[in-house]
Amino acid sequence: MKPARIEHQFDYPYTWDQVAYGDWARTQLQTRLDEWLPTLFGYHLLKLGGLSCELVSEQCNIQHQVCVDQHNPMRNVTATHYALPFIEKSFDACVLAHQLDYSDDPHRLLREIDRVMIDDGCLIISGVNPTSLLGVKKLLRGRHQRLPWSGRMFSPLRVKDWLSVMNYEVVEAHQMGLWPTQRPSARHAWVESSASMVTPALGSIYLIIARKRSYPLKPIKPRWKLKQAVSPLGGVVPNGG
Repeated sequence: MKPARIEHQFDYPYTWDQVAYGDWARTQLQTRLDEWLPTLFGYHLLKLGGLSCELVSEQCNIQHQVCVDQHNPMRNVTATHYALPFIEKSFDACVLAHQLDYSDDPHRLLREIDRVMIDDGCLIISGVNPTSLLGVKKLLRGRHQRLPWSGRMFSPLRVKDWLSVMNYEVVEAHQMGLWPTQRPSARHAWVESSASMVTPALGSIYLIIARKRSYPLKPIKPRWKLKQAVSPLGGVVPNGG
């Protein structure tokens, strides 16, 4: 397994128009987000990265939404992903769309997000599944220089492992988009719905919803109380006669 941290700076996409099958991937992801965003509650929502900024989140109950990026025009805060200008535990939820794939240190990125997340906060992560039809196209000549194939494409299982180490509980995980296409049609939608029931692990886009759980660093030992010994009641034993 390749190390998570490498000495290489990636040119990450800040808009879906830069990514091959970008409109298709955004539609696949948006469909699932529309099911989950109305279930979120709180005061502040963080959308980290330009791709996250372009996802529609008006149906979310969290009204104050902060979009962080360096290039996307929809951002309202300009900052690097490794140094967010927010205090600890300031966000109730975070959307991280396809950002781990272009990070030279994904552990550092997740730790920075964890720093600004409240306890029991919700983290939504998406990325490209390397074992999907979209992922294996990276092996074709010339594809490794184009987006999204120029990214690292971590497997969903590996991302789940990182989250478990950080005490995040994976609430739900989806893999969608079996057949990437530039021109969706009714036939394409029928194939997608039929094949997704048979081969869900081959979906091109994965979506992971996780909750931040907090545990005490030092377990509290129970205080054991000794019960009083049961003694027979005193009494007068009558003499036989």
